[in-house]
Amino acid sequence: MSVPQNLKYASSHEWCLSNDDGSYSIGITHHAQDALGDIVFIELPKLGQQVSSKGACAVVESVKAASDIYAPISGEIIAINESLKDAPELINSSPYESWFFKIKPSNLLELDLLLDAQAYQSSIGE
Repeated sequence: MSVPQNLKYASSHEWCLSNDDGSYSIGITHHAQDALGDIVFIELPKLGQQVSSKGACAVVESVKAASDIYAPISGEIIAINESLKDAPELINSSPYESWFFKIKPSNLLELDLLLDAQAYQSSIGE
């Protein structure tokens, strides 16, 4: 299972990518989408919404279950991936390209609490 080295990871299986504009893209890992199965619906947060680290802010529904998506860092939602509303299956086919939302962080120190690729791999038994 692929675990890109350039990302940070939450123990709740979200990934976090640093963008050039200072924002962070958030999605779910290959491991998470594999465990969920075929994703059929996603509820994204609202633009401008303030989220807290480890707070539920989105929902993914699969043929197996519904699952909360947690913000790995605190901040403001500055973009959402509208294409996932019409094609949630993109999360299954390309989990690391299919970001859910982008956050303008309010506390960069929270990034230090996230896992690097090696630690995440260890946490999922890979």
